[in-house]
Amino acid sequence: MSSSLKKFYVIAWIFGLVFYFLDYVIRSAPAVMLPQLAGHFKTNNLDLVWMIGTYYYTYSTCSLLAGIALDKLGGKKSLFAGTLILGIGALLFLISSQFAGICGRLLQGAGCAFAFPGCVYLASKGFSSKSLATAIGFTQCLGMLGGASGQFLVGPWVESGMDINTFWLWSGIFTIITAFALYFVIPKEDSEPEEETHSKKLGYFETYKIVFKNPQSWLCGLISGLLFAPTTIFAMTWAVAFFETDKQFAFHDAAVTSGMVAFGWVFGCPLLGFITDKIGRRKPVLVGGAILMILSLLQLAFLPELFSAKLTMFILGVGSGAAMIPYSVIKEANPDFVKGSATGAINFITFGVTTLVSPVFSHYFGKSLGLSDADIHFQNSVIFWIAGIVLAISVSFLLKETGRKAVEI
Repeated sequence: MSSSLKKFYVIAWIFGLVFYFLDYVIRSAPAVMLPQLAGHFKTNNLDLVWMIGTYYYTYSTCSLLAGIALDKLGGKKSLFAGTLILGIGALLFLISSQFAGICGRLLQGAGCAFAFPGCVYLASKGFSSKSLATAIGFTQCLGMLGGASGQFLVGPWVESGMDINTFWLWSGIFTIITAFALYFVIPKEDSEPEEETHSKKLGYFETYKIVFKNPQSWLCGLISGLLFAPTTIFAMTWAVAFFETDKQFAFHDAAVTSGMVAFGWVFGCPLLGFITDKIGRRKPVLVGGAILMILSLLQLAFLPELFSAKLTMFILGVGSGAAMIPYSVIKEANPDFVKGSATGAINFITFGVTTLVSPVFSHYFGKSLGLSDADIHFQNSVIFWIAGIVLAISVSFLLKETGRKAVEI
């Protein structure tokens, strides 16, 4: 690929970051407007959390479709379709019915499934392999900046009396505008490298056969899912309610504290991506980030006076940037001509884990929120996440090192 075409893909990647930013704003915003959404959709908080969680049903399954679409149709059509679906899903939240809310959330999950694989696809065309992990880390950085905005900015807006319909209206409009911008900016893929031609000659699910037959792919998805869960389920869904009820925080402080995890990702994802590129190894940084997560959660639950909750949640976010490292590993552990499917596969496994873990956490800890001793309830909920991170570290020892230094050896 010529250097000039690579530059066009870098520009397209930047527009893809806008899509990914909006993805996380829309994904995380419901956590700071649970009472308003419950009234809007005429339901209770527990059923509303289930409704919000349906996002991951379509997100995980459509990640597979996103991978196929990127490998078979390219970035232009795939990213346009995904962004447009997300915009429509946001606009459906304007309709005051549970059916519309569920449909909207399912469409939001389906559309968002194209965001990260699409950005990685564009980054893999615009950046060299030496800087790919850094680019992926920066991609996730922008996404989590969107997640932080969905809580830091939207929370105070809602608290000050902003109509939630205003938020969903403009979110939908901006997302649809981004869809058309991506369509016109992404280069048309006429001339294809040999590996992409190879990919297009395969059947629609042949690329996934290659990825899923590789045990390393499953290990990458499981590790990433277990490290993602404390942010996607706890920080972005339940944390505001837990800090308000168990810790007696005011709504504003609870929203800001929970949002610090996403803010920590803004720094942690590119930082850990840069470190793993710099040292040429993936696993040490992966394990180090997971250990940092465990230490921050232990301090939050058992030594809350040592650091402020905001700082602890920020540190948790920095450490959980390690969840992005398996996204580099899975691409390096599979052939180049299935790079779109590899990203789709890890998204499917990662958020499949989230889909399975979310109802378990809700059943054992969400239902009992406010019904038992607050300190013990909070500590037990934190131990639940620590157990998942310990499992992720254990599984990581089965992962093959794919960094530059290991390949050189």
